[in-house]
Formats: sequence, structure tokens, C-alpha cells
Amino acid sequence: MTNLNGVEGLDALTRSLARRTPEQLAALLARHAEPLARRPAPTELRGLASTLWSYETLHQLVVHLDHPRLTVLATAARLSQERTGQAAPGPAAPAPGADYQSLMAHRLSFAHLAGEPVPAQDVFAALGAPSPGPTRTAAENALHALCDDGLAAPADDGTIVVPPRAPQLLAAHDLGPFLADAPRPAPDATSEEPTATVPPTSPHDESQAAVASLDATVERLLASLATQPAALRKSGGLTVREIKRLAKAAGAGEPHTRLLLDLTLAAGLIALTRTPSGITALPTGAYDDWLTRPPGARLAPVLAAWSDLWDIPTHTPFGETPTALVRGHDRHAPAFRHALLAALATVPLGAGIPLPPLPLTEPPQHGPDHRSPLTDLLRAADWHRPLAVTRQPMAEERAAHTLHEAVYLGLAAHGTLTPLGRALLTDPQSLGEPLAALLPQLLEQAHFQADLTAVVPGRPSTALTGLLASAADRESEGHAVTWRFTPQSVRHALDSGHTATTLLEDLTRASVTGTLPQPLVYLVQDAARAHGRMRVLPAACCIRSDDETLLKELAAHRALRPLGLREIAPTVLVSARPPAATLDALRAAGYAPALESDTGATTVERLPAHRTTAHAPVRNPHAPLALAHRLLGLPTEHRETGPRETEPEDPGDRKPEACEP
Repeated sequence: MTNLNGVEGLDALTRSLARRTPEQLAALLARHAEPLARRPAPTELRGLASTLWSYETLHQLVVHLDHPRLTVLATAARLSQERTGQAAPGPAAPAPGADYQSLMAHRLSFAHLAGEPVPAQDVFAALGAPSPGPTRTAAENALHALCDDGLAAPADDGTIVVPPRAPQLLAAHDLGPFLADAPRPAPDATSEEPTATVPPTSPHDESQAAVASLDATVERLLASLATQPAALRKSGGLTVREIKRLAKAAGAGEPHTRLLLDLTLAAGLIALTRTPSGITALPTGAYDDWLTRPPGARLAPVLAAWSDLWDIPTHTPFGETPTALVRGHDRHAPAFRHALLAALATVPLGAGIPLPPLPLTEPPQHGPDHRSPLTDLLRAADWHRPLAVTRQPMAEERAAHTLHEAVYLGLAAHGTLTPLGRALLTDPQSLGEPLAALLPQLLEQAHFQADLTAVVPGRPSTALTGLLASAADRESEGHAVTWRFTPQSVRHALDSGHTATTLLEDLTRASVTGTLPQPLVYLVQDAARAHGRMRVLPAACCIRSDDETLLKELAAHRALRPLGLREIAPTVLVSARPPAATLDALRAAGYAPALESDTGATTVERLPAHRTTAHAPVRNPHAPLALAHRLLGLPTEHRETGPRETEPEDPGDRKPEACEP
């Protein structure tokens, strides 16, 4: 048989791509969007074929192959290399002392990179499946999937061509015997071993509670960043002080805060921007639109970002400082995460492994005889992504942190996947519907009670949260959120521009009964009467009041001596400190001043709202199909009529003709 060199192999792949419909080619481009994006967009099918079989792209794609596909590809690559060596042996090695160019020419010669076409029957025979059966069917399906993904191509004579770089990538990995089915991390229900009792709560209930808490935590975290952007270190990443501040504002632990920061950055809700004082993290313009969405639509991009994150944010290797908002470099993390979720999906309820403690209480033990629930889970996950699980360092530690992240995000519970986790495993971009079923509609009204509290029996809307937060202090949350009104909290509302009339009107509209308790009305009216009895002028500054006795009291107040107050008129005091410092000192002493402009109008004090623009471009869901039309030479607006339009089946179900056994 004539040796098929690398150029002819690309020709076979190009012809295979040309036989696809635009929808099938677009599906291929969408599946490989991340590795293909690392190179310029192809302008022709030959360029796409060259990119698919480049060493860099293959290095990314093989990590996401399960055991059957990886074993079939490795077997075909080995047979191809053996046949290539028999058909065209490589050139003699350069003599000792040869120059660099001679050495590289020998190493990169076609004899080492060429790929001889291999009959599919030879691949099946090498896998121990020469005749029809379950193993043969699994091998055929794996070969069809490789052809669909562009990792194998049919030659004109019906044989199979694999990328010439595949032997270099896979020769060092011992994949063991071909396994048609994934191993189970837990014993079957039919086994004689006793099974665990069914937990009192269902995975659905656990997931519902987790995502409800997650939505509120993300909202508080972004609100804190909008008020006060977080500064990054010069070496990159947030400082420990900033992480502690944001964790306190969000009401979450520091590891979970790091996780949510990385997820919101990947989702485009926050971005890093350069300022004169350094690089800061603050919300993007998409954050304002995010606030108006229902809870399910808000969490969908955050959870989808977790599946593709090149990092395990809650895991900090020994000797490193925990931080956040650092670009991840763990390219195996997405495949590792997918493998664990796929293994958990096979665990029935009541047979799940216990959640491993953090940090791991015992050092990981290795060896064929060592068994533990976590190692059993890893062995099962290894079938789904062999190159990303047990062949990577610190697999046990990374798995423990990944499982804790999945539980925190509502994707796993009781040692198995929740319905939301199964939806993420199936399609990370289609989480809106399952999330909408988990999260109830936001509430627009609250129950105001005579003890000066407001209770929302569920998740309050953004508008209701903003109103109550401006005039009350959040006291507790969970299935119901409680705010408490105090003289200080009402004063904050008056400082931000409310009057007693407008505040009472807004609170009345937000009341379930349409009325407010009398104690709350009295509290607002009393605070309004005291508010603004003194005015701080932006001079340097001045304090004025019609109450001369009050001003004399201020001038003699021991706690206000740092202000250097001096009486310049019976109704005016002058301060040596600027307006902001004077306001803070007066309020700390128990008074309720109001800020006044130089025109005599009351100045409204509002917290700053910072925004930036996201640097990552928004993906166009129609871009792969448009590119597929261009690569196939078809018009974008009007699809070509003919044989291509007569294939309604899903692209993933198509079996390339030359891949048929």
C-alpha cells in the first residue's frame, strides 16, 4: 500500500469536511470553539483541517476524549505508525556532531510524521472485537465520534486516517484493555452489600436551597464591588485584605468568595480595568442588565462559566497564597470537572460517597490495593477523561475541592448529581429552564410588622431589596429575609435624598397590606424632624442651624474638639475639617446633620456606582453557522437546496460513510 504522508492526510480530512452540511460543520466548530479560537479563523476548509490536526489543537482535544474514543484513536495511531514504518522506513540518523538543522530535519521527516491509512477492521481486531458484539458496537461508535469530531478522516478506499501527531501524544499513555462501559463508583443495587439509607432531603430540595442562597450571595458580592472596586496586587490577583472585605460583604467564606469572583469574571459580569492607582476589579455594564433578570437567568451564565473554568478556585496548592482573579493555567480542569460529574451521574440516590473533608485529613495513598470512596470515584471518572484525572498530580485534593464546589453551586448533593447538575453535564448553555424551575419568582412586596421589621418570605426583587436596604438593616436571611428599621437606618434613607413623605409612600406601596404599622410611621417622622436641623456648608466648612442652643452645645462638645468649631454668628459655626469629615464626626457623636450646597439646597448623598466595560467579546451563537457557510462556499442568508437539505437528523447522530465497518 502506498504510504499516505501528512499532506495527503490533510486532503482526506478536507474532503471529509467538504461532505458535511453547514449545520454539521457548525456543530464541529462549536464543539472545538476554545482550541480553534487560539488561532486565526480559517478562511478555507484546508486551513480548518490543518488547524484541527495541528499539535496545539490536538493537545487540547485529546484531553476531552473518553476511554473508548481515546483507545480507538491510540490504537489506530499505533497501527498507522507500524504500517508507515513498514512501507517507508525513516531516513538514517544524522552522523554524530551533525548541525541543528540536520537533527530537526530527521526528527520532523515524513517517515516519523506520516500516517498510513488503517482498515477499521484491523483497529477493531486489535481492540479484541473482531466480530459483532457489545465491544464491537462500542468501538464502532467511538470511531464514528472521532470522525465527527475531525480527529479521524475516511480515505477514498474506506480506510481510516488519523492525525500524524497522534502517536507522539498518546504513545506514552498505557490505557489498558478496551472498556466498553464506564465502571460504577458505587456497588449495584442488586449486590449483596448493604446500601445506605435514603437521605431525608432530595437532591432537588438541596439544589433549590443552594441556588437560592447562591443568587443572593452573588448579588451582594457584585453590589459591594459596584460600591467599592477591589484593587489587585502588582503581581496579579486580589490581596488577602480585599478578599476578606468582599467575603464579609457577600456573607460567604473566603474560598467560596474566590470561586464566585472567578465565575463572575468568566461570565463577563466584572472585568479588570487599569486606573491611575493600579488595576481594579469592578462590574461591567452587563451587571445592570443582569440585575433586571429573573434569578434563573442570572445564575445560568455563572454556572455555565464553572464548567469551562481553567482553574479550581477553592484549591490552593501547598506553598501558594490563596487569591482570585488570576488567569487559570490548569487546562485539565474542565475535563477533570466533567469526568467527576459524569461519574456522579451513575450513582443512585442513597449510595453516594460522603463528601470528603477539607483539607483532606489523611495523605493520599496510591497503589492498586488502596480503596476508598474518593479513589473509587476517581477510578470511575478516569474512564470518562483518562488523560485528565488520575494521570494528573494531586488528583485526590483537586477532586475533593471540585466536589465541594459542585455542592455549593447546587450541582451535587448526597454523593450524586442533582437535576441541575445533570442539566449542566448535558449542556452548560441550557440551564435557564431547570434554574427557573428551582427558583421561584422574585417578590415585590414585604410584610411590615409592629416590631419595626420587614419580612420577605422568599427572594426579594432588586427594587424591593434596594428600597429596604436604603432604610433598614438586613438582619437575617434564608427562606425569609428580614430587615430592621432603626433611627440610624432611617437617617441613611434621608441622607440619600428621601423625605419622610416619599419614604413612607414607597414603603406603603411595598407593603403586602397596603399600610404601614404605626410605630414605623412614627419612627420615620421623628427621624425626619431631627434630620437637617443643622447644615454643613462646603466652605472649609461651616455648620449652621436656627437652633442657637444646639450650636452652643456643639461648640462645647468634647468629642467634637478635633473639628476646631468656632462660632462666627449665633446660627453659624465654622469647622477646620472638610465637609465629609465634619459630617462623619457629627454623626459619630449622635447628631443628624444634612449636607447643604453653596446654593442652599440640600445635597443628596449617594454611594458611588462603578462600572467598566468587559474586555471579552460576547459570543455570537450564529457565528459558527455563518463561518460554516463561508467555508463551504454557500450563501449565508439562503441555504443551498439539494441533497444537503434532505438530512434532518442531528449532526451528532450522522455516521460518516467511510467510517462504516
